[in-house]
Amino acid sequence: MRTFNKRGDQGETSLLYGGRVPKSSPRTEAYGTIDEAVSALGLARALSGDDRVRSLIVRFQRELFSVAAEMATDRDHYDDLLHKFGVIGDEQVSRIEGFINELEAEIEMPKTFVLPGEEASAAALDLARTIIRRCERRAVGLMADGLIQNPAILAYLNRLADFTFTLARYAEQKAAGSHADPITAR
Repeated sequence: MRTFNKRGDQGETSLLYGGRVPKSSPRTEAYGTIDEAVSALGLARALSGDDRVRSLIVRFQRELFSVAAEMATDRDHYDDLLHKFGVIGDEQVSRIEGFINELEAEIEMPKTFVLPGEEASAAALDLARTIIRRCERRAVGLMADGLIQNPAILAYLNRLADFTFTLARYAEQKAAGSHADPITAR
């Protein structure tokens, strides 16, 4: 596969199962933001020395590709996506909630706003969280415009941002000792 094909030189890009849209379209903005989140999570994974953190991050990097695929698929081809790859659903949302519960049982969650930067991988996770929140805002717009039809995407992105916050606190506390208190904004 070549790095470039010149088909996007006029400001358009292809959707997953055909069709072209402007690179400035809300759909392209949404799945492009997913790409940013996946990259920020990759930075957090590269900075982490914790196998559990790295393993969890990889899981969600891969699942975010499924979210992006839904965003990059026109309604007319949604069944093709469903049959070939499946889609994000309540099962994935519930699994994230389980991970959040597990992590919260192991650490002390902050009582006030957190200033990111106590630990490198946690800071990268906080960056990823803010990008995931932007993905969520873009997905809300796509849902309102009828460009995606799976409401589980909204719940998934919302819960994933919550999870990423919790994982960042876990990473900070594991790096600093079991009862480390992150710097909080007062």
